[in-house]
Amino acid sequence: MFYFPAEYFLQVYSLPLIAEVRFQKDYFSEYPQQIRVGGERTAVSYTRKPGYYAIHYNQPSTVPPGAILQLNEGAIAVFPGEPNKSEPGTLSPIYTVQPNGSLAIPTGLVFIRFAEGVDVESQREVISRAGYEVAQSLDYAPNAAWLRAQSGNIADAIAGISQLEAIANVENVEPQMLMERGFRL
Repeated sequence: MFYFPAEYFLQVYSLPLIAEVRFQKDYFSEYPQQIRVGGERTAVSYTRKPGYYAIHYNQPSTVPPGAILQLNEGAIAVFPGEPNKSEPGTLSPIYTVQPNGSLAIPTGLVFIRFAEGVDVESQREVISRAGYEVAQSLDYAPNAAWLRAQSGNIADAIAGISQLEAIANVENVEPQMLMERGFRL
């Protein structure tokens, strides 16, 4: 029987370690990494959170297995990991509100408010040229409305915010972002 010192095996059989680099596919590359809305004093910043995604169902559903959060009466479910493109429903990224880190899910709706005295109805053509349509008028605020991208695409709704902000007499534009309800003590 032959015995070899351990140093022999380390010298002969040790191979240099090569780090394996795997690039995770960016499923949501059409979405911005960061969304900033509001004025200087009221600015809110949303940052895209990797490793999570949301499914927007056409109909509210029961809690799917693996969902860590369910919003809008079951119409939106949040999952950890990478999405499966064959999932039923619309996929979207998850954002976090800065600086507290709460999860925020874009719905595809965008709120717009014009200056007092400028009603949304008089601005429909300009809104349409910006790529949006009025999803819901607000009887109590004729100068404000909820809009959606004409394409119906959530990414398009977010991408066109700067076009809406450039419309004359616009005072506020921001995407609707759903978050888990928090209770104050």
